[in-house]
Amino acid sequence: MAGRTDAGVHARGQVAHLDVPAPSWAAEQTTVARRLARALPADIRVRQLAPAPPGFDARFSALWRRYAYRVCDHPLGPDPLTRHETLWYPRPLDISAMNAAATACLGEHDFAAFCRRREGASTVRELLRLEWARPAPGLAVAAVAADAFCHNMVRALVGALLRIGDGTRPPGWLADVLAGGERQPEVPVVVPYGLCLEEVGYPADDQLAARAEATRRRRDRPPAGR
Repeated sequence: MAGRTDAGVHARGQVAHLDVPAPSWAAEQTTVARRLARALPADIRVRQLAPAPPGFDARFSALWRRYAYRVCDHPLGPDPLTRHETLWYPRPLDISAMNAAATACLGEHDFAAFCRRREGASTVRELLRLEWARPAPGLAVAAVAADAFCHNMVRALVGALLRIGDGTRPPGWLADVLAGGERQPEVPVVVPYGLCLEEVGYPADDQLAARAEATRRRRDRPPAGR
């Protein structure tokens, strides 16, 4: 799969690959989607099936992943129909302050301060997008995109930005946490159900194999000041 999300996180743009014998695919390709719809639980659906180009790997060929995190800061709480995908934050949020703070994290950094460390795993990532918008009154949605994410990374970034949005911390605090390189108890990891994997981006077909090979190489810590 393109992304291994935390337990409880939603995904509407997940991508996966599966090795299937060519004769089996040729015989069943017109019926397999319908059969999967009957076999899978109600909260999982396969929307499209197709043969993969040569060199394709759902995880390692990806250029970026884009997530959304939904927060309701309306004092009366979220719409009951979206309560399972929206965090209720009972304090008003200043998304201008949150967006100003978020720019410090854009680019390639060591995000150890926002990740749960795993033995032997790099915490260096390139954050391509981190911005908040208000699509409706009382609703704030974060769009977060990166080449890849560490465990808990998006949820910790959102948790830190909420502390800035409610005025608990100044905008410059996020940059200080990033530079510190260590997890801090003041950075909350927000609940998983507000987060959704929305989209995965891939290069042109003739670049898929090269991208997968490059991604598999261990990323080193970027030079100081980068």
